[in-house]
Amino acid sequence: MLEELRITGLGVIEDTTLPLTRGMNVITGETGAGKTMVVTGLGLLFGGRADAGRVRADPGRAVVEGRLRLAGGVASAVHTRIADAGGEPDDDGSVLLSRTVTVEGRSRAHVAGRSMPVAMLGEIGEQVLAVHGQSDQLRLLRPAEQRAALDRFGGPEHEKLLESLRESYAQWRRVSDDLADRRRNARERNQEADLLRLGLDEITRVDPQPGEDEELKAEAQRLEHAEGLRTAAQTAQHCVAGAAEPTDEMADVTTLLGHARRTLEAQAGVDRTLGDLAGRLEEVATLVGDIAAELSGYLAALDADPARLQTIYERRAALRGLTRKYADDVDGVIAWAERARTRLSELDSSDELLDELERERDRLAGEVAELAARLSVARREAAGRFAEQVTVELAGLAMPHARIEVAVLPRAAGRGEPTLTVDGVQVGVGPDGADEVELRLLAHPGAPSLPLQRGASGGELSRVMLAIEVVFAGSGGPPTLVFDEVDAGVGGQAAVEIGRRLARLARTHQVLVVTHLPQVAAFADRHLVVAKDTGGAVTTSGVRVVEDTERARELARMLAGLPDSDLGIAHAEELLAVAARERRP
Repeated sequence: MLEELRITGLGVIEDTTLPLTRGMNVITGETGAGKTMVVTGLGLLFGGRADAGRVRADPGRAVVEGRLRLAGGVASAVHTRIADAGGEPDDDGSVLLSRTVTVEGRSRAHVAGRSMPVAMLGEIGEQVLAVHGQSDQLRLLRPAEQRAALDRFGGPEHEKLLESLRESYAQWRRVSDDLADRRRNARERNQEADLLRLGLDEITRVDPQPGEDEELKAEAQRLEHAEGLRTAAQTAQHCVAGAAEPTDEMADVTTLLGHARRTLEAQAGVDRTLGDLAGRLEEVATLVGDIAAELSGYLAALDADPARLQTIYERRAALRGLTRKYADDVDGVIAWAERARTRLSELDSSDELLDELERERDRLAGEVAELAARLSVARREAAGRFAEQVTVELAGLAMPHARIEVAVLPRAAGRGEPTLTVDGVQVGVGPDGADEVELRLLAHPGAPSLPLQRGASGGELSRVMLAIEVVFAGSGGPPTLVFDEVDAGVGGQAAVEIGRRLARLARTHQVLVVTHLPQVAAFADRHLVVAKDTGGAVTTSGVRVVEDTERARELARMLAGLPDSDLGIAHAEELLAVAARERRP
């Protein structure tokens, strides 16, 4: 659940904190007081799009903070995702979320004390929160959303079948597009393939090796300067280890070090310091001896070979011929050859490959058709259960004679989609199958069965939406549900029934409701009022919890606009008493 929500600098809200509880939280207030900013703040906190126009000029940024405390599988999934991103929940298991938006439109997010991409808030939001408002009702009128709602109701096995269809569909379209492209552009493909083969043949004849150009360059330099290198090495060896001819009177480093060491060792008994220095000179002498041995080996290996140098010149010329055409260096030439081989396999338009692709396309088409047929059967079965359960809920929402039907129809061919034969009928097929799903409402006995967008009024659509959410809630879903004025256009007994249904949802979920209806607000476990302050130069709003008498006065205001009316307060207290009885298990 969301334990606490703090909003700063957003719209008319300067700085306010909403203490939330389990069960049903209701938010009320005068029109324009800022109730919408609460829902906007929730949207920002869970990764929604930022609108810099809603940020208050002073202090120049809006901050929304929230504390989540989760349980069960949702907690495990969210905590694991946060840990993977480098965050860590608090010691008590709660998670702090934060979103900041500046007047310039810059946005930052923090999760569990770590800076995170805003998309991380969206991922968490999908797990823990579902927001339903009037825009969601409009979305429910779209056929694609109705199909998605039915698939969601179908359950885990239904979703696995849908995912299998999507994977097979993607493979089928990929193979179909590849085959069509190879046939359509065969001439251009063959021309490109011929050029690539010429290049590969040339590179294969030269057979360059990784790093070969640099190695040959270094070897050529040694051969070109062999005499200078020999002179330098011989001079250094002479200085270090002495000349090969004993007649040379020049003292070498090894001899001088030996003399110095022996001189110090002779006085080591008098002063130990000189003995330590003599030992260090012995170490230096050992190192000098190693250098002398390596110089000797270098001289033995150094060879001025004109034939080898000519071979290197010719090899480097061949490599330069490749680097002028294909890349800046030999390693780049080798990489070009690898890409060319890959591209050649893509360009293959041989009859054998085309036949193979055609067989694979047909096989995948049959697989997609078979899965689409199975999905249609599953949807029709789910449609019956879904319609029955939503109809039962509508009866409890003061629509006792209304009935919901869910029609699962074959998708008509010829709409720019690929077509397949599914159950003997040519239909259009997409990644979601070959069905059109349409929610229909029979408002009363004898009324025609009409699509929701034609057969439902605003109030009826609100109740259908709520009924669907109640049905979904029975099969899990996010632990926190937000309803933003979904009771618009409803009143009287229907409003009371909406309150009852929301209270029922609140037994298993945390429910946040923004409402104008006192009949709904009366069922709240916690009642929050957004109040506007126009006493200063700038209008601001804050949120406070109302209880007991103060709550009755707020309901009286909602009933008649008269918070101090004795009759209104009496009516409000009656509403609260009825709601209290209804909330008892």
